[in-house]
Amino acid sequence: QVQLEESGGGLVQPGGSLRLSCAVTGLSFRLYVMSWYRQAPGKQRESVATITTGGLTNYADSVKGRFTISRDNAKNTVDLQLNSLKPEDTAVYYCNVDGGRYRPFNWGQGTQVTVSS
Repeated sequence: QVQLEESGGGLVQPGGSLRLSCAVTGLSFRLYVMSWYRQAPGKQRESVATITTGGLTNYADSVKGRFTISRDNAKNTVDLQLNSLKPEDTAVYYCNVDGGRYRPFNWGQGTQVTVSS
């Protein structure tokens, strides 16, 4: 059974930084393109960053230049570095396989990111 466990969220002031981490078990992690998603209150979940098996990355325009996705195939983890945070980045952040390529697995609990002064 695939399990996704996100961590690292918190409350941060505008302009601040956070590093999110996602531990993946029950999956041949290195074979999958992975993504980070977020869901703000009253909005649909959206993909914000994707990383291929070879480490190529892609970002939503709203986070490009501020967020960085990375993966460690030895540890089965995928991280998201969030810099220059804005109030509009406030959301619950989730990781999963890339929804454009695969059917997502059951979602984890996510990790809350709140950007507020």
